Amino acid sequence: MSHVFPRHTRLNPPVAVGGEGCYLIDASGKRYLDASGGAAVSCLGHNDPEITDAVKAQLDKIAFAHTGFFTSEPAEQLADLLIANAPGDLDRVYYVSGGSEATEAAIKLARQYWVEKGEPQRARLISRKQSYHGNTIGALSAGGNEWRRAQFGPLLLDVTHIDPCYEYRLRHDGESLEDYGQRAAQALEDELLRVGPDTVMAFMAEPVVGATAGTLVPAPGYFKRIREICDKYDILLILDEVMCGMGRTGTLFACEQDGIAPDIACIAKGLGAGYQPIGAMLCSSHIYKTIEEGTGFFQHGHTYNGHPTAAAAGLAVVSAILDRGLLQRVQTQGDKLADRLADRFGQHPHIGDLRGRGLFYGIEIVADRDTKEAFDPAKGVSGKIKKAAFEQGLICYPMSGTIDGKHGDHVMLAPPFIIEDAQLDELTDKLATAIDAAI
Repeated sequence: MSHVFPRHTRLNPPVAVGGEGCYLIDASGKRYLDASGGAAVSCLGHNDPEITDAVKAQLDKIAFAHTGFFTSEPAEQLADLLIANAPGDLDRVYYVSGGSEATEAAIKLARQYWVEKGEPQRARLISRKQSYHGNTIGALSAGGNEWRRAQFGPLLLDVTHIDPCYEYRLRHDGESLEDYGQRAAQALEDELLRVGPDTVMAFMAEPVVGATAGTLVPAPGYFKRIREICDKYDILLILDEVMCGMGRTGTLFACEQDGIAPDIACIAKGLGAGYQPIGAMLCSSHIYKTIEEGTGFFQHGHTYNGHPTAAAAGLAVVSAILDRGLLQRVQTQGDKLADRLADRFGQHPHIGDLRGRGLFYGIEIVADRDTKEAFDPAKGVSGKIKKAAFEQGLICYPMSGTIDGKHGDHVMLAPPFIIEDAQLDELTDKLATAIDAAI
């Protein structure tokens, strides 16, 4: 009898005992191709000796030192490396232990920034429907997935949610991608004018939406227009790259491909690649200087901020991504994955859309390809796909509620950057079998 509180009390998951590259191994010896990297975490695969050696070496020096008293060498080195490769004016790194903590810190920093600038009326956050920013109360408030929010509604902050950039469902017939991108972005300016720009502290968005909507890729020009609107009304832009960042889409920061930079960025998952729990919030020099020249104290913090062992893992992971040419590999293998998915599912009667960037892909499942009608949620299609895939030894990330938190199903893929061509074939074959079995 287990005393672990599991994610679902009616499931009895196998025990993971080993990992080898793109595979996880359970106690019976069964191997599973990790085609989603867990939750887009294991970007370097499992049991990478260079990363594990870096963690072991740090443990031999100093495992933990509280940042109320010390900094550490790996924390300083990782911050230098991140900022050297960060877009725009990002200049400071605030360490946390995961994605929810990163977005929570971003929201609180945005608020304190305006308080210290003498504009305390700026307390409103704008985000997007079908976004996901984490599971703390603040992060859940920012997120726009109604199913995840529903039972906690009385506890959540007052956050406005505008429509996402969801070309497959929201672009009009005859409307160009570029025109749709401009129209989708205009929703932000419309909302600012509705609530009053001087009441808004920030707009938060995922450059490529992850788990809740199945890797929604922005339309061309969408984020450039978003950046223009934020600048016009002096609104901070927070980009949540917890899932889509750290090379997942083919550039270290996902927003690089949209030609913009945020005022605050949130990263995690691929930052530690699963070897240690670590996340970070990065902010611009202007924001940092405002705090520095004001109270000098960011009124926030966690015990494990800047944990030296976690930072050592992060340093090794980011160094590996950059030094091993993995960003180019993500682009190359991502193109191959896209081709395989198009060949296998491009004309499938129950596949409505294939979308993604790099090694970050989503497959939207529909009951009717022509009308885009979703399956009845009661059928539990995504759950059945997950179960069928897992039985074959394939780990993927199916989710329901793609459209509005209740309706729609998708499968998200985020395999390790080291995935080989034969493993892409294995992924596609097993996923096709699982989808057909479930439907």
